[in-house]
Amino acid sequence: MSAPEQAIPAPGLLARARLLVAPEVGEPVLRELERIAGRPVERAPASAPDEPYVYVGASLPDALRSGRLVWFHSVNAGTDALLGSGPWPQGALLTRTVGRMGERIAQYVLAWVLAECQAVPEFAAQHARAEWRRIPSELVAGQTALVHGTGRIGSAVAGLLRGCGIRTVGVARGPRAVPPPGFDRVIGADMDSEELGAARWVVAALPLTGATRGYFGARRFAAVRGASFVNVGRGATVDLDALAAALRAGNVRRAVLDVLPEEPPAPDDGCWRLPRTVITSHSAGITADEDVVSDFETCWDELRTGTVPALAVDVDRGY
Repeated sequence: MSAPEQAIPAPGLLARARLLVAPEVGEPVLRELERIAGRPVERAPASAPDEPYVYVGASLPDALRSGRLVWFHSVNAGTDALLGSGPWPQGALLTRTVGRMGERIAQYVLAWVLAECQAVPEFAAQHARAEWRRIPSELVAGQTALVHGTGRIGSAVAGLLRGCGIRTVGVARGPRAVPPPGFDRVIGADMDSEELGAARWVVAALPLTGATRGYFGARRFAAVRGASFVNVGRGATVDLDALAAALRAGNVRRAVLDVLPEEPPAPDDGCWRLPRTVITSHSAGITADEDVVSDFETCWDELRTGTVPALAVDVDRGY
């Protein structure tokens, strides 16, 4: 996805802005940011500075939303919570950290796909019972994965699956005449019913926006015909009641949920009792310090040349 059209801080403004980091940013990252910027980086004060400032962190406190924020670099890939916690400061650039998250998440999805085809859950259960019984494996080549979300993460997932001979169909807001790397084809979100019925795996890699909240509901799950469902996007894009009904009806064969609408769920939450489901505690693509440093440096270099960073977020769309 190309960078959104938006205003960016002039190189001169960036050069004189104070550089602030949130408490959750560790000292090793702070020192690397100082190396990149060539000047000191400070811990954020309790109130907004009177002069322009750049801020790096996971969230933006209310006290800093009313100041002269020039640029906020999020240490996370998802920005829905950040944008949902209050009006975004007018004119402030927002960028995010992706790093090697797409690679990590793609390997996570492939691992669960192969584990299912090699009957790993069944063999683990047999081992616990000291039972010897042969279980045939399933080949992935020639089967179809329907990946909802064709951005950096969705494309990385599709590319790795495609490398195993899996047919990859992307679902985006609209069809693409030329599919992004990793996809055999891309269809519009209003055209996915037929592909849902043909898919062996349905992968959710969607950001959370007003348009995607509850996206996987009763209608879409009713169109599934025995596919396994993997969510590596945002938990609130899935209606868990609809997923539970689809699992019990057999429309959905299995589910792997790395994300949930409410995290962490309470021990008595119904999500723990979903049949044939594994929950992996939002661990598929944990951001590493080197991801934050690498992506901040890339954005910094782009801004110094007057270029909109490729990691810029369209605050109206939410991604």
